[in-house]
Amino acid sequence: MQPVKPILPPSGSSWRERHLHRQWLEDQATDLFAFFQPRIINPSGGFYDLDETGEPIRQSHIRQLHSTTRMVHCFAIGHLLGRPGCADIIDHGMSYLWKHHRDARNGGYVWSLDDNGYKDDTKQAYGHAFVLLAASSAKIVGHPLANALFEDVRRILEDYFWEEKHGAVAEEFARDWSPLSSYRGQNSNMHLTEALMAAFEATGDGALLEWAERIASLIIRRHAADLDYRVAEHFDQDWHLNRDYHGSDVFRPSGTTPGHWLEWTRLLLQLWALGGKKNDWMPQAARALFRQSIALGWDSHHGGFFYTLDWNNEPDLRQKLWWPCAEAIGAASFLCDHLPDDFHEAWYRHLWDFTARHVIDTAHGGWHPELSETLVPQSRLFSGKPDLYHALQACLIPLFPSTGSLTRVISEAYRGSGQTAP
Repeated sequence: MQPVKPILPPSGSSWRERHLHRQWLEDQATDLFAFFQPRIINPSGGFYDLDETGEPIRQSHIRQLHSTTRMVHCFAIGHLLGRPGCADIIDHGMSYLWKHHRDARNGGYVWSLDDNGYKDDTKQAYGHAFVLLAASSAKIVGHPLANALFEDVRRILEDYFWEEKHGAVAEEFARDWSPLSSYRGQNSNMHLTEALMAAFEATGDGALLEWAERIASLIIRRHAADLDYRVAEHFDQDWHLNRDYHGSDVFRPSGTTPGHWLEWTRLLLQLWALGGKKNDWMPQAARALFRQSIALGWDSHHGGFFYTLDWNNEPDLRQKLWWPCAEAIGAASFLCDHLPDDFHEAWYRHLWDFTARHVIDTAHGGWHPELSETLVPQSRLFSGKPDLYHALQACLIPLFPSTGSLTRVISEAYRGSGQTAP
């Protein structure tokens, strides 16, 4: 079946302002919390991964840093929304971060552990970005470990990862902080940009926002603009593009990844708003990134975003993952607020139509993490239901002002209002 193409809406018409659409988004967020919340706590510490039906995968006890931190962030959002039980999950995750992921001897946070201790004791910029995000979210909700975690990870980022001459972070170190490679990656820096904005909102420290602006300038204004607004992923230690690099298909696939162009769309608009709308290049770049992701990354035959493209803009990894759809929804929502036009509204609607039909698992709950090129659920890169973070934010971003991180805008929406739900 040919995919339905976006229908241009009546000018000025917005789904995000309609009561029934907003109620549907709230219901989807509630369903996601209900799927993950009851079964994710591992009594031995950290969180379980869930299978496709939502049951804990008990034979795998590996806890990865980005999974622990994302759960803290998501359930901080749930707590701000007034969902009972979230405080216990925040506390469980924060305790595991502080007592287990944190390397008390050498400093920093190790990538993964199992019940016997460290499984992968490397120090990854990607993981530390999410530690900063978790600490910032925990500060917003007032968790007692938040300040210590925040100051600790900030110091680690400053002392080991941040490279002032480039305005970005190095990628990876051994447990003793000896460098592991000369590789530099945009993905870790992109997520650090997200975390730095949340950290700025939690503290008011303008230096954190300046870091985020410098990263965005390097990755997007310098490199993506030179590539016709395709976001390059892999670089050497002097930030020269490496077109031949191929690492993990999950974290460092070769070529380009349109889903990251969509993440940057939203992050640039958020950064522009937080910075007082003084960086005029940011909204123009955000618009260009979104349009390129649709033009080059969207499968016009079956629908969905190809996971990766080669340097000739041909699909390389052809499967369709859940997170680019989620990020596209958040990007379209921000664009509808900051740069409204019929194209952005039409794609906001079309993306939700596609997600509701193919990605949301109406039989078991949660979202299918991976579809084949022809949109059949599969498990080549991902199995079970590995993530709450992307899907939850897609459901909630359209419900709140496009002016900051969800933790900030939710807090501001309900401050003194007496409301407890969108």
